[in-house]
Amino acid sequence: MGVLGAQAKEAHQTETAKFSAKWWDFVAGTAKIFTAEELKNATNNYHDSRIVGRGGQGTVYKGILSDGRSVAIKKSIIGDQSQVQQFINEVIVLSQINHRNVVKLLGCCLETQVPLLVYEYARNGTLFHHLHNAAHASVISWEARLKIATEAAEALSYLHSAASPPIIHRDVKLTNILLDENYIAKVSDFGASRLVPSNKAQITTLVQGTLGYLDPEYFHTSQLTEKSDVYSFGVVLLELLTGLEAISFERPEHERNLSLYFVSVMKEERLLDIIDKRVLNDKSIEQLKEAANLARRCVRLKGEERPTMKEVASELEGLRTTQKHPWGIHDLPDEETEYLLHDSYGCGTSYDGSTSFSVGPDSMKNQVPFDIDGAR
Repeated sequence: MGVLGAQAKEAHQTETAKFSAKWWDFVAGTAKIFTAEELKNATNNYHDSRIVGRGGQGTVYKGILSDGRSVAIKKSIIGDQSQVQQFINEVIVLSQINHRNVVKLLGCCLETQVPLLVYEYARNGTLFHHLHNAAHASVISWEARLKIATEAAEALSYLHSAASPPIIHRDVKLTNILLDENYIAKVSDFGASRLVPSNKAQITTLVQGTLGYLDPEYFHTSQLTEKSDVYSFGVVLLELLTGLEAISFERPEHERNLSLYFVSVMKEERLLDIIDKRVLNDKSIEQLKEAANLARRCVRLKGEERPTMKEVASELEGLRTTQKHPWGIHDLPDEETEYLLHDSYGCGTSYDGSTSFSVGPDSMKNQVPFDIDGAR
């Protein structure tokens, strides 16, 4: 593992021990403790028809509780001890958070071999599903994309600036941004997140993240900071601007990595060539340019040159107020919401496998845990 690896492990163990009391407070207080039988019944004995997400780390099921509420149930792989640590980590982190744009943890089940987590159910699946799933993709208007980006940015700003202690998400991407029945954004999947001790601005840790979204500075130094989330969010914003995936080996080599491709296009002053033609029009062009400049600042190679998430959220909110119609789509009647999203399919019962645990460039297929010594 090396000296740095041992130091990182020791630091994380100290951090986990320090906040373990938070986990027990959560379990004993705000969380509902579900029985194994309750969740078995809620998922029809974990029937395949209830699967809304699947990946290398586990499966997510839609559950219907006895009171009629729909929930999402995360079932990790049996026998993988790392899942127990991620479970504890996620509960500790989510016990610190109370924000409308962060997915709510409702409770857990401790009777099973690997604990189960129960979350609020996001009826409209993931942002990845809406933007990139060719079979079901809806044409999301620029107004809707900007609203969703603003809400996700506000959630991350809260994690960095208002949560105590501050929280670094460490895996910001489209599959970890869920949409509820009103298309309100919900940031999810905190299994890889880290709490930042009050006396530190950065954490030395094993490199972990998703290809295409991973902060290159973090990759090379193993120093995790809030600016790592800023980089990842910048890639999310690029996807919303271009309609392209963060990474694709089906594109020409110089276009495979979206952030690198985007920066080269900006340098050549060819921005309009890469903007998603489905949202490009005379009314949106100036906003798109401003959002593109913000995204470019977010994906700068040096973290110190990137804005904070608080600044990003403020700038995006400022862009929203300049729209001809400054309301958010959650303030509109249902028929206007559907018009903005041009939703041409019914996704009410499925994430189409694109939860934070599955499709696209997901945590399991493209997550890259490296030994620190090997990351140099």
